[in-house]
Amino acid sequence: MENAPPPMAWRYCGNQIKRWRERTGMTRDKLAAEANCSYEYVKSMETGRRRPTLHLLRVADELFGAGGLLLAAQEYLQPEKYVSYAEDFVRYEAEAIAVSSYEPLLIPGLLQTEATMRALLGNHWPPLDDETIKARIEGRLDRQKLLAKLTRSFSFVIAEGALRYPLLPPDEHGRQLEYLLEIGQQRNVAIQVLPARGPHPGLDGPIALLETQDHDQLVYEEGQVTGVLYADPNQVFTVAQRHAMILRRALAPDESAHFIRKLAEEL
Repeated sequence: MENAPPPMAWRYCGNQIKRWRERTGMTRDKLAAEANCSYEYVKSMETGRRRPTLHLLRVADELFGAGGLLLAAQEYLQPEKYVSYAEDFVRYEAEAIAVSSYEPLLIPGLLQTEATMRALLGNHWPPLDDETIKARIEGRLDRQKLLAKLTRSFSFVIAEGALRYPLLPPDEHGRQLEYLLEIGQQRNVAIQVLPARGPHPGLDGPIALLETQDHDQLVYEEGQVTGVLYADPNQVFTVAQRHAMILRRALAPDESAHFIRKLAEEL
């Protein structure tokens, strides 16, 4: 999860920087001055709280005479494409024969334009660095390739509020809505709008149901800083029934397309 300990690669690399620095008798202040950064910046990298940058690795490698040993760590420090708590879900999603989801607040990641991805990731808190944002966008775009596999089915229910809430300027938001209409024309994709009409079973948050090639079912739920993937039959049954009730309240795919088109025209 996002508040879990930093990746082991960060901690190991930071520890190696510290050991090489202490071996040469150099202070953090000196390393910070040579790298043109602050003492706290260096400290956060040495303690593994921050991913060591390529610039710091180059400076440290040269200052400490590491002969490329520190610089070689860069290969293992590339930003992850997915948050750690979603990695299991992404692996199962890639192999699932059917994916059914409900989103109350956001356009689902599989249906987002790159502009929408950038707006969401660019406003993440704590802020993400540019390399991580780039990696997360690449990961989301990679996931979208699943939609081209016509032997797999995808069902999306999106709450009306998510469609009306503009994350982008009107022209970009319009392109996002048009993209939904485009993807919704694929025969393996169903996009439905849940109108904002009173209480319903989906108010507790987003859900995703996966069906594996062996016809096992799993459920994924995601919150602010964690995600849970589970296959307990009783829990899966409960969520599946809840999703079925949400589907009953949603507009049919053709009605949903008309609804989305009208929203786009009103921009």
